[in-house]
Amino acid sequence: MKEKIEKVPGAEPCGKVWLAGAGPGDAGLLTVRTKELMELADVIVYDALISAQILSLISPKKEMIHVGKRSGHHMVPQEEINQILLEEAKKGKKVLRLKGGDPFIFGRGGEELELLKEHGIPFEIVPGITSAAAVPAYAGIPVTHRDFTSSFHVITGHPRKDGTSRIDYPSLVNLKGTLVFLMGISSMRTILKGLTDAGMDPQTPAAVLEKGTLSAQRRVVSTVEHLAEDAEKAAIGTPAIIVVGEVCALADTFHWAEDRLLGGRQILVTRPRQNGSRLSDKLRSLGAQVIELPAIDTKTISPNPVLEREMKAFGHLAEEEWLVFTSPIGVRVFFEQMAELKMDLRKLFRCPADVKIAAIGSATEKELALYGLFADLVPNVYCAASLGTQLAETAKAGSRVTIVRAAAGSEELLPPLEEAGIKAVDIPLYETVYETHGQVREKIQKLFEDSEIDAVTFTSASTVKGFVNAVGALDYKKIKAVCIGEQTAAEAEKYGMQIRISKKASIDSMVELISSMF
Repeated sequence: MKEKIEKVPGAEPCGKVWLAGAGPGDAGLLTVRTKELMELADVIVYDALISAQILSLISPKKEMIHVGKRSGHHMVPQEEINQILLEEAKKGKKVLRLKGGDPFIFGRGGEELELLKEHGIPFEIVPGITSAAAVPAYAGIPVTHRDFTSSFHVITGHPRKDGTSRIDYPSLVNLKGTLVFLMGISSMRTILKGLTDAGMDPQTPAAVLEKGTLSAQRRVVSTVEHLAEDAEKAAIGTPAIIVVGEVCALADTFHWAEDRLLGGRQILVTRPRQNGSRLSDKLRSLGAQVIELPAIDTKTISPNPVLEREMKAFGHLAEEEWLVFTSPIGVRVFFEQMAELKMDLRKLFRCPADVKIAAIGSATEKELALYGLFADLVPNVYCAASLGTQLAETAKAGSRVTIVRAAAGSEELLPPLEEAGIKAVDIPLYETVYETHGQVREKIQKLFEDSEIDAVTFTSASTVKGFVNAVGALDYKKIKAVCIGEQTAAEAEKYGMQIRISKKASIDSMVELISSMF
């Protein structure tokens, strides 16, 4: 149910602000409520640490404002961020302030609310999973353990503006709990020295955890005495957290994230926006980090006088009539259009002709089954050329074939039918639109530059085109392209991608191929 903002008659328009935590980066750690708000909001104000996985879930139609903050560098000053939230809400908009981790754990969430409260702007707080707990967990470090400690403490490693420390080291050492330092990488040597100077045993286990919960996460487990040196050798960068305590020694026993079949791998899955993410779900279940890039959208052709005319005549112009579908989206749009035209399916199939149905592949066949229709023909190879060839071989002489599909459908479907002398009517149901956020493009380009995306999946030639349109200039020769069939592979090959084709044109076969690759 959509949320509404009540407006008092005669009053200034007033929106609402939701201050929500996006967690440490893994999209699987988003709360249900935050995911809902990403769809509800009119405008999303977000930080630099919001991962590409999460940004890719946001519709390109949303207004996005990047106010990134990272490693102490504020692209937009905090006071200006506060003002942006106020001004957008005063326009009557639903504003989502999307922050990394939890908004109230060193996220300056309280500061952002002060101005809203002063001006009477309604707001809600949506807690997020803090990196202080999630990042150690993904590294196999429990922040509490009955054999080692019964408490943990979260400390900001950021020094004051004048460079002085705000940390009471003697008190922390006396607590004998697990210490988690956020935003402390640049001050690591100062922090560790402060602990030893306050009496902590230099041999106390300690760890630094980089890019926690993401596929590129790394950990260095050492001691308080040697951690800074070991982190420098490993070239640990930001974002990262420091963990100090006996529990750090458990990482070698409890590590798990990288042990999964596709652990440590990041796959970019391209798909039409309307399609479900079954491929993504299967890859995630094997441990992969998945960025979903719905780089193509579909725009239904409506009104569609050609469809209306041909469907009224369907079944009355030949002894055998074929209705041909070339995608699951085409199936859905067809039935939506039939409902819009108020055309009763009973009339469509109660006709003089022998009506038969063809589907280009198993996914389209399954989508038809949801409407109670079962395909008479599915080609052995799931592509337009094979569908056209087998239709030409199967259809009786004098048959009539009606194809309902995208306006820019494959040109390989019709020639075999024409050569066989079979009358074919090609009806465009929808147009393909390529779209993506500029912010997502920048994130993904950076991931490719840093070699942090292991493969890209393509389930149609249009997803290849959508991907290229979405991400812009890249060295495509370095991209490992996992393709569902020959036609899709041919499109990817135009850009010089490294091609791998699944044995069967199915999601399961693509997953098997990716698993064997990594």
